[in-house]
Amino acid sequence: MPLDGFYSVIPAGGVGSRLWPLSRADAPKFLHDLTGSGQTLLKDTWDRLAPISGEQRVMVVTGRAHRAAVEAQLPALADTNIVLESEPRDSTAAIGLAAAILERREPGVVIGSFAADHVISGDALFRSAVADAVAAAHAGYIATIGITPTEPAVGFGYIECGGTLEVEGAERVEAVSNFVEKPDLDTARRYLEGGDHLWNAGMFIAKASTLLEELARTKPELHAGLVELAEAWDDPVTRGPAVDRIWPTLEKIAIDYSVAEPAAAAGRLAVIRGHFQWDDVGDFASLAKLNTAGRSGELAILGDNARVLADASSGIVVSRANRVISLIGVHDIVVVDTPDALLVTTSEHAQRVKAVVDALRLGGSSDVL
Repeated sequence: MPLDGFYSVIPAGGVGSRLWPLSRADAPKFLHDLTGSGQTLLKDTWDRLAPISGEQRVMVVTGRAHRAAVEAQLPALADTNIVLESEPRDSTAAIGLAAAILERREPGVVIGSFAADHVISGDALFRSAVADAVAAAHAGYIATIGITPTEPAVGFGYIECGGTLEVEGAERVEAVSNFVEKPDLDTARRYLEGGDHLWNAGMFIAKASTLLEELARTKPELHAGLVELAEAWDDPVTRGPAVDRIWPTLEKIAIDYSVAEPAAAAGRLAVIRGHFQWDDVGDFASLAKLNTAGRSGELAILGDNARVLADASSGIVVSRANRVISLIGVHDIVVVDTPDALLVTTSEHAQRVKAVVDALRLGGSSDVL
């Protein structure tokens, strides 16, 4: 049964530049099947959330250019529940606008924001964590779900847990002491051994009104713009002019900085430990690990018609062309072959792909982005 009074929000934005040239502006990460499930990450996210909130209580925030693809992937998505951004303004604008629209439609509603491009397994454990987070939201907290670390990862931010909070209807809720940026390896090892730090998975659950109150406290101009947009949103006559006038003026800032960190400092942020498997598939190294079940020494091959010959090689090959790719005696290699761009690197340097994208953009090569 869906959770009472709960609405799921799926921000489907961002290109996933560390997965270039597979992920592009016109075919972002969330519109790809990266797990071999036979459907996109966006559809996987929908299938996970719809039973928790109900199909008619899922809102997707995405770019205008992706509307047709999103609607094709999610035929049950209500027309009133697709929110289109004229241009990317980061997660605060996307989630804040959804909160303002839904609070105006249904005062007191609890919303949960979950990225469209993460991989999660263990639906029962995920639902349990969301249910505890909703209970914390009803108690007045802004809640997040942190992932129990399985390794000293340096590619994630961390959440430092404080003491246990007594929340009616929840099994275990903890206070958040601090948000920590991506640490170095030694620090990450200390976090793993200490047991008081969780990976920050970017999941936020709160009453829409509570989230908006926190935003009004920390970013009053941004809050005012979002509320004004929400007031015009459900009238087709006023929506377009309001978006064209207000949206480009909104501050670009992640919700971690505008809401979560200030709420933690003020004692308003709670965390639930998520014991399900989670991966943000942030680069090709994590994609290789995901598709080989973490087994080193294996080669992951993605592509419906991939033609790959490999001898004593490991890593990942993603093929979107008809070329034969032959690998001999190379380890932890990353090869991504598309009709107009080829990437060759190693798992160790996978995070640096974003720098290539930045260089191409500065060089005017937008045709391959």
